[in-house]
Amino acid sequence: MGTVRLTMAQALVRALAAQRTEVDGAEVPLFGGVWAIFGHGNVAGMGEALAEARDSLPTYRGQNEQAMGLAAIAYAKTMRRRRMMAVTSSIGPGATNMVTAAAVAHVNRLPVLFLPGDVFAGRRPDPVLQQVEVFGDATVSANDCFRPVSRYFDRIARPEQLLAALPRALAVLTDPAECGPVTLALCQDTQAEAFDWPLAFFAPRVWVPRRPPPDARELRAAVTALKEARAPLIVAGGGVHYADATATLRRFAEDHGIPVAETQAGKSAMPHDHPLNLGAIGVTGSSAANRAAEQADVILAVGTRLGDFTSGSRALFGNPGRKIIGLNVQAFDAGKHFALPLVGDARVTLELVSSHLDNRRAPSAWTAECQAAMAPWRAAVAEVTAASNALLPSDAQVIGAVQRHSGVDTIVVAAAGGLPGELHKLWDAGRAGGYHLEYGYSTMGYEIAGALGAKMAAPERDVTVMLGDGSWLMMNSEIATSVMLGLKLTVVLLDNGGFGCIDRLQRASGGESFNNLLATARHETLPVFDFAAQAAGLGAIGVAVAGIAELEQALVTAKSAPRTTVIVIQTDPAPSTAAGGHWWDVGIPEVSARADVRAARDGYEAQRRNQRLGD
Repeated sequence: MGTVRLTMAQALVRALAAQRTEVDGAEVPLFGGVWAIFGHGNVAGMGEALAEARDSLPTYRGQNEQAMGLAAIAYAKTMRRRRMMAVTSSIGPGATNMVTAAAVAHVNRLPVLFLPGDVFAGRRPDPVLQQVEVFGDATVSANDCFRPVSRYFDRIARPEQLLAALPRALAVLTDPAECGPVTLALCQDTQAEAFDWPLAFFAPRVWVPRRPPPDARELRAAVTALKEARAPLIVAGGGVHYADATATLRRFAEDHGIPVAETQAGKSAMPHDHPLNLGAIGVTGSSAANRAAEQADVILAVGTRLGDFTSGSRALFGNPGRKIIGLNVQAFDAGKHFALPLVGDARVTLELVSSHLDNRRAPSAWTAECQAAMAPWRAAVAEVTAASNALLPSDAQVIGAVQRHSGVDTIVVAAAGGLPGELHKLWDAGRAGGYHLEYGYSTMGYEIAGALGAKMAAPERDVTVMLGDGSWLMMNSEIATSVMLGLKLTVVLLDNGGFGCIDRLQRASGGESFNNLLATARHETLPVFDFAAQAAGLGAIGVAVAGIAELEQALVTAKSAPRTTVIVIQTDPAPSTAAGGHWWDVGIPEVSARADVRAARDGYEAQRRNQRLGD
């Protein structure tokens, strides 16, 4: 067996470039590239290695380490976890900036490889610049912050450790059950150390996600429950997309007459106008889907972790005899809510369940009842999203305008504030993958960076970003990156004067409006922002509009613009769509001097009695 002498960083980069996968029948590189901001902890080692490999493993420069991580996550999400990216930073703040991104990937079960620089393994310059010292444990560095938000963590302190660590990292990144962020902390002296590497380490390998079938006993239990169901409901989660099971889900629903409701991650799993699609479910759900969820006696939860927004804080599935079937590739998620676990790949398992159900269909009266509930819901959506002459339109009216100017292939991206709830209810998703919401971690600042990653993964599709002024102020730096890389976005910035969503929640909880809107925060002078000018300063086209009519015209112009356009519109922070939705468990103080809080607490106690914690 031959060897080649390379530094650890050179070996890592060469090995990453050799990894392959299959997308739609074609073999392509597993890694779409590496995001990098260089500093003293990675510029000499990883920087040199990446420069040598720029043709086989492209390097992209971002403006913020967290944003680079978010872009990598969005890339993997858009690629349905088939392809991914790596992100490298220096030691210190560059590394810890990425911890939030690692948490986003961890919660959303998405693959990204974090490669932060680390302290000197040899400890000769100890402490090195930016080193975090723990008085009682010399083995700890700032990168230990990644441990709880990584599926796999390792620190490479000797070059040959990579021979064991990298294959394990790749196995986690490509495993449908374990999938999530991996952190390999790279000691900066080790990056530059040479080793005689076996050539087999660089042999191309094709990583194809396995499709495990379910256990026979779990399959029988699930089939029995569905055969006995009088009011079945499917809840489609993000796992439907990642298993490439959208077509299978549609056939399953059609063959057995079972209505489908979609989580935030699952939205667009079914065409929005499919007669069996009841729309969004849960706290931000449609009235039709939530009515079905309250009555359903068997809930087939496919590829969802059944978070509180989906389950209405465990108060939504109200049928006293209801059963949940947890179809999930990860056993940890399959057994939640005391579900009948059905551990397996979504596509394979749905096909097997269907074959065992034969031609069994849900009672036609149940299916028809669920479908009939969609007509009043669609009327409610049309009413709140209709064009308005209001000086300060609502979020829903802005969504309506954007919807009217979006094609079936458009990808809409959002993440935090009031927009995810409104979009989940109101947006008509086109082709699968056209609805891209990061709501597992509800990360302010994800929006523009995420849109950048989505556009990299699907350059042929229009990508529209919707975000509030709060998220814009937190992280708008990747507007410059989109211009630099020629990745055109349409950004619709809703300026409502602060954190309007949390202000609404604060007041709904009986509190006074305090510290969320700029006007109610401590201030000497209220700032006057020119977001359009700020966007122009970052290289984009910045446009400020007044009202829905001007917004619609700006959206038309943005389609033919040569680069990213940011459209700024002032909106009313107060209204949200009252139709649909469900209670959400937000702890209300038991003691307060405010009568409104005490009243809210009484209502809270009443709602908590609907929670089902023991079954």
